Amino acid sequence: MKIKHSKYKNTGILFELLVRQITSDTLSGNDSAAVDILRKYFVKTELGREYKLYESISKSSVLTEVKASLYINTTLDSSKHFNRSVLKKQKYNLINEIKENYDLNTFFSAKIKNYKEIAALYTLIEGSNTNGVIDNNQLIDNKITLLEFLTRSKINQSKKDQLLEEYSGYDKDIRTLTYKILLEKFNDKYNSLSNDQKQVLKEFIYSVDSTPGLRKFYNTKIQELKETLNKESLSIKDKATQVKITEVAKFLIELGKNDKVDNSNLVDLLQYYELVKEIRVSNGL
Repeated sequence: MKIKHSKYKNTGILFELLVRQITSDTLSGNDSAAVDILRKYFVKTELGREYKLYESISKSSVLTEVKASLYINTTLDSSKHFNRSVLKKQKYNLINEIKENYDLNTFFSAKIKNYKEIAALYTLIEGSNTNGVIDNNQLIDNKITLLEFLTRSKINQSKKDQLLEEYSGYDKDIRTLTYKILLEKFNDKYNSLSNDQKQVLKEFIYSVDSTPGLRKFYNTKIQELKETLNKESLSIKDKATQVKITEVAKFLIELGKNDKVDNSNLVDLLQYYELVKEIRVSNGL
């Protein structure tokens, strides 16, 4: 999954645009509504606290590569302590208030210094606070953008390889945690996992770095489930139920060579194996 950058949600950009608007209004000899808006949303607010992260990056002195990397990691760790729902609400209200006083297209068309770096930090913050697997290359590209800005120098290939390894580890940890959460939710709904379900879960966790391998495993299980459901349906005495099970089997479709395996595929397999278990119980097996 890729993080989509949005000017409307980027706290650093919103602050800079308001400051530019105040300057523009003042130079035109007009009272600036942006002054009150800035004070309302960035003084002693969650938005104001988040803006400090952007400010600390943009105003940083030149750092060594090691210090720059630690600086970025510390900034991202700090972002996890904010109330995301409050931030979302404050940004929504801020945009509405800007819209009431200014033309949004004109307001957001102003050029921002260090736009690329501010956008990079936004992407990393969102990635650090998102439940899900984020595109590693996107995270690496944005971290390199910040590293080059903070060190005022280009990052060599060895550092890029190191970052790739680092984020690949994060990816695996996040995905493993996601599957554990899914497992807990699944066990809350159903009594316990069958051996087939345990095998599925184990494969999804340990094949996290192998998309082709995981896709092959998924397709193999889909084919097995089709055969199992069709076979088990023959033992069902109720004809209407037998027809329904046969129809369900038709929905089992293998993934194409370019398709990625995600959490929904895991849930599908677990639920289909749950259906098999229920059929066997009803058939007295």
